[in-house]
Amino acid sequence: MSDFHHVEEQFKRYVLADAETSMALGAEKFTGQLGDASLQQHHQRVVDAKALLATLKAQQVESFEQQLDLELMQHHLQKDIFFAELQLHGEPQRCRKPQGVDGISAGIFQLFINDERTAELRLNDILSRLQQAPDYLATEAAVIKQPITRWRDIELQQGEGIPDLFNTILNWAQQSSYYQEHELEKAITRCNTALARYLDDLKNRSTLDDFSIGEDNIKELLALRQIRQTPAELVKMAQAFMLETKTLLSTLTTSLCEKYALPKETSESELHSFLNQRFAATLTDGRLDSILDYYTQQTQSINAFIEEKKLFKLPEEQDLRILQTPGFLEPVIPAGAMWPPLALREGCKTSLVYLTLKEDQLAEHTELGIPVMMIHEGIPGHHLQFATAALHSSFVRRIFSATEHAEGWTTMLEDYMLDVGYIQPDLVHEVRFIAKREMSRLVARVGIDLYFMSKNKDYLNVGLNLNFDSDDVFVNAAKLLKEATGFTDGRVQAELNWYSSEQGYPLSYLTGNRMVWQLKHDIHAANKKDLPPKTLDQAFHEVYLTSGCMPVESLRQVFQQQGYL
Repeated sequence: MSDFHHVEEQFKRYVLADAETSMALGAEKFTGQLGDASLQQHHQRVVDAKALLATLKAQQVESFEQQLDLELMQHHLQKDIFFAELQLHGEPQRCRKPQGVDGISAGIFQLFINDERTAELRLNDILSRLQQAPDYLATEAAVIKQPITRWRDIELQQGEGIPDLFNTILNWAQQSSYYQEHELEKAITRCNTALARYLDDLKNRSTLDDFSIGEDNIKELLALRQIRQTPAELVKMAQAFMLETKTLLSTLTTSLCEKYALPKETSESELHSFLNQRFAATLTDGRLDSILDYYTQQTQSINAFIEEKKLFKLPEEQDLRILQTPGFLEPVIPAGAMWPPLALREGCKTSLVYLTLKEDQLAEHTELGIPVMMIHEGIPGHHLQFATAALHSSFVRRIFSATEHAEGWTTMLEDYMLDVGYIQPDLVHEVRFIAKREMSRLVARVGIDLYFMSKNKDYLNVGLNLNFDSDDVFVNAAKLLKEATGFTDGRVQAELNWYSSEQGYPLSYLTGNRMVWQLKHDIHAANKKDLPPKTLDQAFHEVYLTSGCMPVESLRQVFQQQGYL
């Protein structure tokens, strides 16, 4: 084994030594074992990451591919260290952010919904995890010193749905004639008791409201994500995008008001409501889950279009499952989300798309918005991207998390697929209007993400001329998001839940979108291989997808190395 492959194996062992990460990636070592929630383990991971980082920095390489992988491994470790050492009010952020509900439920839910083994083997692992859960929750409670109010409330909301999940699993065990059904039922009862105690303890804790991390940490986080702009420059980028978007929306509003004989003074918000109502997805027999049929049909239509136009290459073994969001995940999935294929699982690369269906949020699901949602989440969006990356020979490129790479790709496609004619001509303006209203959320996300991390209200000034006079960061953030998007109040609050919890992720949507479009523009402008536009598009898509997961700036190096730039 070469020195490089030796350190690559060390990196792989480090990543997979964490039980929760190993499970989420589809490795098999910890399927029946919960992670270690202790602060001691938290600190030990930092020690291990720093030691491995020093080893990687001293490593020599023999090729461009090895050098790129080495850099990606270092970036992965540096982000791990950053978040592990991030302080809030004198304690590691880990001590302010309860994660017990996710810690006991994520792996169990994956075993239930996304595991190809027999019911008996999966239920054995679920039983084992349930038996460990009371001790896990007790450890988590000891780690959490004084939680952030919003994060505590999210934990309480998610926790309310866990007994329903466990009851569903018990029903499955009964239908499967599971031989340890009685033990499973006892373990569920004990776990529910421990969960109620854990949640009640959290509910009665004193809390802290401020979860900002400060300008220096923001700059460091941006650098770790290979985002070169300063926070102020990101706001200017958002303002420019908002101006461009508002100009287009104004033109579309005028055109659509004429088409539907609406008053000339109809606002964008009023037009949005009109289109939502006119093109609302119709429930079958009053069933909310019948909306899923629209998404399935749209996926089939998109796939047929792609196959006809040959714009993207699809892996031979891939599948996309569309499901209703389970209750315990609704607080953190505003409208929809995609669980990518497990990067290390062999065989068919299967993604799960979850859609949040609520009576008061039916306006989020329309015949105009559904195509955009499935372009983003399915093919050619996240599902295709991650299903292809999961086939890469490099471990780090299968598992690396680069949100601006992922979200830049998908948001670029929302425009691209309309540009190449996916939507029928008589509805393309309607769909683009809805899509651009949705894209306005990207602008709001930049401002809100930076505001949440800094408390600086100036970051909310992304081009909508609003006054933010509340002392409550969530009131100000909701005001911006509501104005930018017209989202229902329920979706606004669910969006803000995850904006607050995923520092640096929300701003990566627009940042990635601009980076990907710029990369594509630069490749077309250079056209060093003298290819026709469609052929160059196909080449761009193929290199983007088959290179694996990495920051967009790293991907630019790949295109340079392959002679496109």
